[in-house]
Amino acid sequence: MTGASAGLGRAIVREFAREGAHIGLIARGQERLETTRAEVEQLGGKGLVLPLDVADAGALEDAADRVERELGSIDVWINNAMLSVYSPIREMRAEEYERVTQVTYLGYVYGTLAALRRMLPRDRGIIIQIGSSLAYVGIPIQSAYCAGKHAVRGFTSSLRAELIHDRSKIRVTMVQMPAINTPQFDWSINRMAHRPEPVPPIFQPEMCASAVRYAVRHDVGRELVVTWSARKLILGGRFVPGYVERRVAREAYEDQESSEPETPDRPHNLWEPVAGDWAARGRFDLKASERSLALWLRMHRRWVLFGAALLALIIVGVAAWVGTAG
Repeated sequence: MTGASAGLGRAIVREFAREGAHIGLIARGQERLETTRAEVEQLGGKGLVLPLDVADAGALEDAADRVERELGSIDVWINNAMLSVYSPIREMRAEEYERVTQVTYLGYVYGTLAALRRMLPRDRGIIIQIGSSLAYVGIPIQSAYCAGKHAVRGFTSSLRAELIHDRSKIRVTMVQMPAINTPQFDWSINRMAHRPEPVPPIFQPEMCASAVRYAVRHDVGRELVVTWSARKLILGGRFVPGYVERRVAREAYEDQESSEPETPDRPHNLWEPVAGDWAARGRFDLKASERSLALWLRMHRRWVLFGAALLALIIVGVAAWVGTAG
């Protein structure tokens, strides 16, 4: 599990720890990983601390080897680590694009390769790519992150096609996330005058983590879109991209900037993790929703379909009875 020590990754770790899972915990910061491991074991799981940078392919290979030696075969690999920079393109630096790409895109590629080298000989395993509606639509101020998520989607599509060709039993799913209440908005580089915030609607990381667990436990196909808001943006990007670009041009600048002034020279995590016991949630609890109707309907699809079929039979029966009576 990459990006395991905070944000959505921390919430996903907790979700699986409650099931007693053995989890390889990958992130850069040793101290926060140790806190995460203690939390995993309190919840009933087992954690293995693996401090590394996912931009280092060799380190990921070594970590995968250690997981298999100490925890057993890798059945599920979740790529989640990411970086972002909140900045207009005209103010971005070449090294910032390079660094965000190394983590947000190549980190997924390297993690996937490490997983495949162990899963292919066994012909089983599940790879989850944590995606975003921004894998389909680019928005202002986050060009590096959006490009990384677009690249992950293209890479995953190619991988899936090859696995289908080879009749492999390995399953690959991209879970497309909405805006989430995580600490990333307080530790990413920000060149706006005010503190960044997610474009609403905002959702809690625990709900999004439950979507990841569902995608692991059930074959949801190519991708799982977690909320209606994410689905709407994805569909807009597919079918009316020009309209979506004009709309985000009008709204996304203001939507990503809070009313709180930014603190000059605050620490950021582009090159090194920011110190502190950051956990799953960020500072948007009052704005974030705990539930997604779209996810609930997907998780209870059989019962929803059964109820709809039963209701249709009742309506047909009542209509037939009324017709006979008349």
